[in-house]
Amino acid sequence: MQAMRLYRSLRKLGNQVEETVSLRSRNDHHILRNIGWVSAGVTALAIGVVVGRELRQRHKFNRRTPYDFYAHSGDEIQDVEFGVGI
Repeated sequence: MQAMRLYRSLRKLGNQVEETVSLRSRNDHHILRNIGWVSAGVTALAIGVVVGRELRQRHKFNRRTPYDFYAHSGDEIQDVEFGVGI
């Protein structure tokens, strides 16, 4: 009789441990899946920023005017050394 009670209590304890482990592994699975989605989103964002910057630079380069070939062509203020005679 005592052996039967011990067996039942150990079996109950084993079932509780299995349930706890299965819940924890299920939660870990969700956490890892969410981390994967976040890292994929950040990667896509980084690629988009790099590609967008490259496209903008190419667009600006292809839309140059003849004045863009001169040094300081778009400056609003004159240089300090301008007209000093050096």
